[in-house]
Amino acid sequence: MKITIKKIVFTASLILALTMPGRATAQGIPVYDNVNFISFVKQLLEAGKQTANIIKTVKFLKKQKENIEKVSAAIEKLKAVQELIRNNKRLYDTVQGDLRDILNSPHIRADEVERISTSFNAILDQATEDLEFINEILSSDHLKLTDGERMRAIRAHQKESKEMVTEIERKTERYRDIIAFREMQDKINNRKTNY
Repeated sequence: MKITIKKIVFTASLILALTMPGRATAQGIPVYDNVNFISFVKQLLEAGKQTANIIKTVKFLKKQKENIEKVSAAIEKLKAVQELIRNNKRLYDTVQGDLRDILNSPHIRADEVERISTSFNAILDQATEDLEFINEILSSDHLKLTDGERMRAIRAHQKESKEMVTEIERKTERYRDIIAFREMQDKINNRKTNY
C-alpha cells in the first residue's frame, strides 16, 4: 500500500509543478484561448449548416429544372398536336367547301366525280387514322414510348399532315383550273357569231 500512496503523491506533485506559474513549468505546454476555440467551433457548425442548406437548394433546383423540362416537353407536344388538329380542320373545311363546289360544277364529267371523290376521301381517311394514332400515342402507355420517341412520332405525323394539306390544296387548285378551262372552252365553242 505504500507504493500506491507514493505513486499518488508523486503524480499529484507533478501535476502541481506543471500547473504552477513559472518559467520552467510553462515551457512546451500549448496554451489555448477558450474563447477563440469556442468561436471556431461555432463557425464550423454554422458553415456545416450553410453547406447543408446549399445542398438542399441544389437538389431543389435540379428537381425544378427537371419539372420545367417536363412542362416544356408537354407544351411542345401540345403545340404539335394543335398544329395537327389545325391541319386536319383545314383538310375537312377544304373538302366540305371546295369539293362540293367542284363536284357540283357542270364542267366536271360523271366519270371524274368518282375519281375526285375517291382521291379526296383517301386523304381524309389517312388524316383520321393519323389523329387516332396520335391519340393512342399520347393517351396510352402500353406502347412504352419515351417522350423523345413520342415527339418524333408526332413530328412525323405533323409533317405528313402538312403534306396532306398541300396535296388537297394542289388538287383543289388543279380541279378549279380544269373547271375554269372548260368554262372558257364552253364559252368559246358556244359563242354567237355576228358575221
